[in-house]
Amino acid sequence: MGTHISLSELNALVREVISLSMDEAYWVVAEVSELRTAANGHCYMELVEKDATGRGLRAKAAAHVWRNTWPLLRSHFEERTGQRLAAGMKVLVQVEVEFHELYGYSLNVTDIDPTYTLGDMAQRRQEILRQLEEDGVLTLNKELPLPRPLTHIAVVSSASAAGYGDFIRQLEASPYSFCVKLFPAVMQGDGVEQSVISALDAIASSGEDFGCVCILRGGGAVSDLQGFESYALAANVTQFPLPILTGIGHERDDTVIDLVAHTRLKTPTAVAAFLIETCREEVELLQDLEARITTSVTARLQREKERFAQTARRAQLSAVQFSSRGRERLIRLGSRMALASRERIAKEHLRLARLAERAASTTTSRMERERNRLALIEKHLQMASPDRILRLGYSITTINGRIVKNAGDVRPGDILETRLMKGRLTSQVTEKHETS
Repeated sequence: MGTHISLSELNALVREVISLSMDEAYWVVAEVSELRTAANGHCYMELVEKDATGRGLRAKAAAHVWRNTWPLLRSHFEERTGQRLAAGMKVLVQVEVEFHELYGYSLNVTDIDPTYTLGDMAQRRQEILRQLEEDGVLTLNKELPLPRPLTHIAVVSSASAAGYGDFIRQLEASPYSFCVKLFPAVMQGDGVEQSVISALDAIASSGEDFGCVCILRGGGAVSDLQGFESYALAANVTQFPLPILTGIGHERDDTVIDLVAHTRLKTPTAVAAFLIETCREEVELLQDLEARITTSVTARLQREKERFAQTARRAQLSAVQFSSRGRERLIRLGSRMALASRERIAKEHLRLARLAERAASTTTSRMERERNRLALIEKHLQMASPDRILRLGYSITTINGRIVKNAGDVRPGDILETRLMKGRLTSQVTEKHETS
């Protein structure tokens, strides 16, 4: 067996080789997959390089930023990009290659180029917008009409956000009445995307007749806007059935959500001012319409009054003429009616006399026929009389006052009463015979 060395000696040799052959700093492009700041002030991260599909890894390395460098590097990055350095970002970092006998291979980050990350962020935003355009939904929310009046508002914000409080106070100070309902959501950090989407889903399923949705943030660090740079959230906003107004950033900060929403306003107070101005324009429009209607109605009433006066004068003249013609016509009609009435009365007297004669003759004949019919009926009744039937030798048998017609109506032991022409008999059934 040849010469052997310990693991620590081998690692020491590796460290010496690396320090001698890689003694300069390198600018490296990578994606931050993990990042945390330890209690001792050092920042630890994992840098990766993904394959062309974006799902597999081609390389991975542990990296760190020592605490004497991390605060300066972090503040410089956030000031330039407006974003907090976080997992998922692509970065261009200057690193020194290190190897430690105990901890192994790692990269010491000494600098970072914010312009590269800004370019990557801009590229990601353009990719989101391009994908929305390819999906055919990029401008859907912008094409929705704003309802009139715009007073029933759904708000997506944090209940404790200063911007939301300013928004409410400004609306309450206005001369108009607004109905505002808050749908709470996380407005900074990793939970922004899903929280805001859940709030929008709650608004859509609430069944309330909202006029628009206001997404309000206001205040806080610019770096917290990263949560609004999301394809899923942008797709929800652009396809939402109500116009969405945003007030989530500052004057110079636009997010993807601002770009696809119906109306982008810089702050929550600017959103409130927009709503108030919309109501003011609506009131002025209504006041203008009221004035125009009043003027139009007044003019129309004056024209109608003049037309009515002319019609009244014509009607009065026509009435006098009509009355005169009517009086003459009535006189002529009166004369004709008097003559016609006398002739008609004479005819009716003659007709009534003939009717009286016919009625007397008809009544006598009818009474005779009825007397004969009544006599025939009386004879039939006498023929059907029970007394006559009994005189012919027939009898009537009853049980409890009910006439017995066949043997099936009685049972052995029943008491029967038989009526004869003269007298009655009482008997008890001892036997019966039925015939079919």
